[in-house]
Amino acid sequence: MAAKIRSTRTDSSWIVVVLAGVCAGLQVWKLPSAIPLLRDDLSITLLQAGTLLGIVQVAGMLGGLAVSLLAELIGERRCLATGLILLSLGSAAGALAWSPAPLLASRAVEGAGFILVAVTGLGLIHRSTPQRRLNVAIGFWGAYQGISTFAGIIAGALVLQVLPWRAWWWATAALALLPLPLVFARVPRDKTGGRGAATAITRIVRTIRSPGPWIAGLTFACYTLQWMAVVGFLPTIYRDSGMTGSWPGVLSAVVGGVNALGSIATATLLQRGLPVRALLIPAFALMAVASLLTFALDWRALPAGTILQFGCVTAFSLIGGVIPATLLRTAVDLTPADGSAPATMGLIQQVFNTGSFAGPAIAAWLATRTGGWQSTWWITCACAAVGIILSLCLKQVAPPGVGRRPAGRCALSRVAWAGGAARSASSAEV
Repeated sequence: MAAKIRSTRTDSSWIVVVLAGVCAGLQVWKLPSAIPLLRDDLSITLLQAGTLLGIVQVAGMLGGLAVSLLAELIGERRCLATGLILLSLGSAAGALAWSPAPLLASRAVEGAGFILVAVTGLGLIHRSTPQRRLNVAIGFWGAYQGISTFAGIIAGALVLQVLPWRAWWWATAALALLPLPLVFARVPRDKTGGRGAATAITRIVRTIRSPGPWIAGLTFACYTLQWMAVVGFLPTIYRDSGMTGSWPGVLSAVVGGVNALGSIATATLLQRGLPVRALLIPAFALMAVASLLTFALDWRALPAGTILQFGCVTAFSLIGGVIPATLLRTAVDLTPADGSAPATMGLIQQVFNTGSFAGPAIAAWLATRTGGWQSTWWITCACAAVGIILSLCLKQVAPPGVGRRPAGRCALSRVAWAGGAARSASSAEV
């Protein structure tokens, strides 16, 4: 009976981790619907609004590997719980902000909490989920941003119709603590094994020297930069076009929500063994086409133009959901032998959060310089092109068996293979 209870807890623990991810993501996506109110109340400029959208990612840019070291020392479950607490404290501090500077500082605290959850979530899922459910669990983990985008934007749009933005900040502070009891009850305890700092650092360094996490992170950044640039400002884009009421928030929430559907559907394709390239390259290409149609055309001059443009940007987000689910599933297998799984995710997070931070700021700067949002497709198409190039090398960097050289490797992959083989041979001699 006890074994059955433990099995049930393990089977459901990934759901709790995904819930924690959604609650963490709400702290990022509570902002877009509130930007017009913040600009009025705190005199925030458009460029400052872009910084507010991206500042949560700064902790991920700077602290992904530091979080992985912390996870190696104290355990991933403790890190996840600490992250939820920091998210709540940051949101509460933001509710008390009286000017842009303290609001930015509170968002930085939220960013620290967010990266603790984001870095440790995938490792907890991989450690505690039965193999038969792993692809589904990772598909949902890849969808947590889309789910939180939908929930955050649509709830914000409705709540902010009747309550001030500070009340919305207090509400999300409470929501950040919601998964905490379930984390302690359902997620298996950490097994750090008394690992010392020197051992943990050695494992992290070994991971950093592996090319796989770097290429996966850069590929991920090509997705997050353009997705954050578009979806983060979508309510503002709709309001600038003359849309009023709760419609900008509702439509933006739908666009963010379908991203989750794309990630969840990708789990089925991964379960069938579809190659990484066959998923990533078409996804990047179709995102470029959809964004070009969204922003390059003057939809206001066409009958039902708003509906058609909404269809294009929805397709952009839906197709984009394929990318995080695919890359996160790939990341599970990128940790080198005797490396650190938290460090793999920490490094990937650190790289792609740079894209998440830069996306809204670049979009805001470009809109300011060009006098509108019509040039946003320059960003999305450039990112898609680089993402396709990186995708061509991504699959091959997984450590191959020594003495077996897979065919069709790109130059970067051949270097990675040769380096891995040399290190393995050296280890064998020792």
